[in-house]
Parts: sequence; structure tokens; C-alpha cells
Amino acid sequence: MAIGPERNYMTRSQAGVADIDVGLRQYMLRVYNYMAGGVALTGVVAYAFHLVLLGNPELIKLVYGTPLKYVVMFAPFLFSLFFSVRINTMAAATAQTLFWVFASIMGLSLASIFLVFTMESIAQTFFIAAAMFGGMSLYGYTTKRDLSSWGSFLIMGVWGIFLALIVNLFLQSSAVSFAVSVIGVLVFAGLTAYYNQQIKEMYLESDVGEVMAKKAILGAYVLYVSFINMFMMLLRLFGSVRSN
Repeated sequence: MAIGPERNYMTRSQAGVADIDVGLRQYMLRVYNYMAGGVALTGVVAYAFHLVLLGNPELIKLVYGTPLKYVVMFAPFLFSLFFSVRINTMAAATAQTLFWVFASIMGLSLASIFLVFTMESIAQTFFIAAAMFGGMSLYGYTTKRDLSSWGSFLIMGVWGIFLALIVNLFLQSSAVSFAVSVIGVLVFAGLTAYYNQQIKEMYLESDVGEVMAKKAILGAYVLYVSFINMFMMLLRLFGSVRSN
């Protein structure tokens, strides 16, 4: 008599797991679609602004030869702080709009890489960064190891990198730049794995509607930031500088 109910119970349990798996895949796909869209938008804006700069030498001097360069350099960081602090109080639609705005601002800030590095090295570095990002994302998503202890250590690493970059604006030390880039690659690779596990766990909290929509945007945002920073650190290490 016990066999029938036990089979029914297992069927219901397995169905519940299947529902979670399907829902989780859809949720992660949504996160990565937002993230990939943000990266694509950044690339388009960066290249378009680069073309504008090429056609206007005076604009290059204005943007990169005056204190305005610091505005261009730090605008994404300031916007990122604002987004991080305010996302919990925003509507999902507002958060999504600001994510696209942030990706566009990042594109304006990154336009200079096309003036400094060759197109070939930018493309090669992008694919290297994408491969590293994909590998660390897969690890973070599939590992059974609890990565929560990585969080505070890696965030401290990010602040250390940021401060070192500011100091090196004045020192102009190639050794410091190299060390920061190597450490930066490791930190943002670690954050990619950590964030993937956190995004997965946020889904399992079973929020719905507006909250779940904002979680997807927040997940896309942190992965986007990790990828862009990893790409930039790798470009500083391996990018070929233009000869003219």
C-alpha cells in the first residue's frame, strides 16, 4: 500500500524540481540577454563616438586635452554608484531604462580605446575576455562550493584597484599599471563566478513580478560591470598601441 503514495510523492517532487530548473533557465537567460544587450550597446556607442572624434580633431582636444577628460573617465563610476544605491527604490521599468543609459555612458567613456589601441587587438582581447567570462560564469553557476566568502574580499579588491588607478594618474608608473591590470583580471574573474552564484540564489528566493524583474536587471548590471572591467584590464595588458 505504501508504494503508490511514495511514487506519487516522488512524481510531485520531481515536477517541482523541473519547474524550478525551467524557471531558473528562463531567468538566467533574461539576465544574460540584458547583459549582452548592454555590452552591445556600449560597443556601438563607443565606436560611433570614435567616428565622431575622428572627424573632429578639435573635439578630441576638447574631450581629452582638458579637465573634461576626468568627467568622461569618472562619469560611469559615479552613475554606477547612483544606480547601485537607488535600484531598490526604483520601478523595474526605470531600472531597466537607467541600465541602458549607463551602458551608453560607458560607451562614450570607452570610445578612446579605438584611438589608443589597434582594432585587431581590441577584437582579440574582447574574445579572450568573453571566453574567460564564460568559463567563470559556468563555474559560478554549477559549482557546489559556497562562494559567499569571496564577496567582501573581492569588493575590497575592487576599491583597492580603483584607488591605485587614481594614484597612478599622477605617478604614471608602468609597473603599477601592470600590477593593477593583473590583479584586476583576477578580481573581476572571481566576481563573475561569485555574482553568478548570487544571481542563481536570488532566483531561488521565489520572488515574483516587480521584484523578480529588478533582480534580473541587477544581475545583468553586476555581470556587465564585471565583464567590461575584465575586458579593460586585459586590454591594458595585451592591447597593441597604435603607432600613429
